[in-house]
Amino acid sequence: MVTEITRDELKQKLEHPKKFTLIDALPLEIYRQGHLPGALNMPSEQVDRLATEILPQKDNEVIVYCAGPSCHASEEVAFQLVDLGYSNVRRYVGGKQDWIDAGFPHCERWQAKSRVRARQPRKVRRRNRILCTRTLLIVILNLMSARERRINPRQVGLQHRPAPGA
Repeated sequence: MVTEITRDELKQKLEHPKKFTLIDALPLEIYRQGHLPGALNMPSEQVDRLATEILPQKDNEVIVYCAGPSCHASEEVAFQLVDLGYSNVRRYVGGKQDWIDAGFPHCERWQAKSRVRARQPRKVRRRNRILCTRTLLIVILNLMSARERRINPRQVGLQHRPAPGA
């Protein structure tokens, strides 16, 4: 079951931290533009993959938020977490817009980059680096023409050997 949390309750929790995890349910690009202090990014399409790494204890409190009341990303992520067995999931319905409108501190683009890297587990950082490298390689290969991708055996020092029985 997902319960709601108010802005004032969340502010109090951030001022006196206990065991809880704050999750931003928006896409990574929007998360990087700004998020609430201490929030980790977990878009709805990555919940299955990231939940066990970011949230190893299923009974710890998890607070999920997104852009605001008209955004339903936090609701999606919260229900996915409940389906995965997390028992203490709360949703900040007001979201990022309510937080900023109240004048509370948030991490903007220049601050977000360093905090994200510091808070992400080593496995997540390594996986992101590998995915970026693979994506770059795929893009480069797609840009190359078919002729450029073929390797000439003479260029790599291999001699052409006829097939047996030919």
